[in-house]
Amino acid sequence: MLTEDTDLTTALQAIWDATLPRQSEIGAAVIARYAEPHRYYHSTEHLAAVLEHIESLAGDHDLFLVRLAAFFHDAVYAIPVGQVSNEEASARLSIRELSRAGLEQEDLNEVARLVRLTATHLPGPRDPEGELLCDADLAVLAGSPEAYERYVQQVRQEYAAVPRLDFVRGRFQILRELAGRDLFRTANGRAMNAPARINLVAECRALAAELRAAGVSPDEIGPVPGSTT
Repeated sequence: MLTEDTDLTTALQAIWDATLPRQSEIGAAVIARYAEPHRYYHSTEHLAAVLEHIESLAGDHDLFLVRLAAFFHDAVYAIPVGQVSNEEASARLSIRELSRAGLEQEDLNEVARLVRLTATHLPGPRDPEGELLCDADLAVLAGSPEAYERYVQQVRQEYAAVPRLDFVRGRFQILRELAGRDLFRTANGRAMNAPARINLVAECRALAAELRAAGVSPDEIGPVPGSTT
């Protein structure tokens, strides 16, 4: 596992330079975005983890474009979101920056498409590169209970300005959708579906209990993953 802070930044820069030689300045600027002070989960550590998962999950994939998309996928991370989604802003940034590096228009479009895909994590059929990036981005959901809890706390820190009840309502809706489907589609990633569902169901149940304790009606909460009633 890559280490944090200066060593992590250096390691990420080395990966960028190996991927896109002679474009160190662009890479350094992108990596610096992940060290913005409001980021607790969507940080350089997350970027490094996504890149590592790309390598471990990859089969017969075009890793050049997937790696570039990984670098840009959370390059813009604004809370609250601006006029366009963070994924759309990140995709537009990838086009601007990578066009300076001389990438062909077809490659620019593909990197931007992959970045936009991380908004839904729903790659279409016959989209191996999309599957790989989405699996790598969501791999945290299949972590150990301790790692998953750390991820949950980091996300909450990023949304510290959002009232707790509003945060719980929003997160519950997101996680309920994720818990209701298989998230991982690559051949090497499918084994993560079971542990991810365990983590997601456990958090959904805890969030639903918190909503009930706050006086939210069962009808408003709706179905709870893993519930037998």
